Amino acid sequence: MGPTKGDTVVKEHLEQIFPGLRGAPYEITSPAQPDYNCVAWAAGDDSRWWEPGEFQYWPEGVSREYTTEAYAEAFKHLGFEECGDARLEEGWEKVAIFATEDGLPAHAPRQLADGRWTSKLGKLQDIVHTALEQVSGQDYGSPIIILRRRRRKPALEEGTP
Repeated sequence: MGPTKGDTVVKEHLEQIFPGLRGAPYEITSPAQPDYNCVAWAAGDDSRWWEPGEFQYWPEGVSREYTTEAYAEAFKHLGFEECGDARLEEGWEKVAIFATEDGLPAHAPRQLADGRWTSKLGKLQDIVHTALEQVSGQDYGSPIIILRRRRRKPALEEGTP
C-alpha cells in the first residue's frame, strides 16, 4: 500500500519546519506523541518528557540548567562518552546534541545500528533520517556534541560468545 493523502500532508508539514528533509530519504516511524521528547527518545525512553525544568524528568544528580553541558551530562549518566564525530562505528551507539545559534540545547537524535538517525520532533512524529543535517536549521541549530556508548546486545544475543 502506498502513501496516503494524510501521510503526504504530514510530510509537507514536517518539510516546512525542517527544510533539510525535502527531497532527502526519511520515513515517519510513529504518529505525533506529546508524552516524550527527543532527549527521552535518544535515551531510549518513550514514556516521559526529559527536560531540566522543574516539573519534567531529569536524571538525578545532573545539573538542571538549559546548557549543552547539562544535556551531555545527562547522557554521560547513561554511560555515554564524548567522541570525535558522528560517523557510524561498529558496536557503538551515538547521540548528537544540537544547539541553536545562541548556544541553547535544542535537539538530540540517536544513531541506529545501520548508521541512520532517529529523531523525535518535539511533540510531533518520530522519524528515521540518513543525515544529521536533515533536521539542522533555525529551530534545532546544528550538532555540537557527539557522544557514544557501547551498543547493547539484543536480548536474544545476550550470553552468546
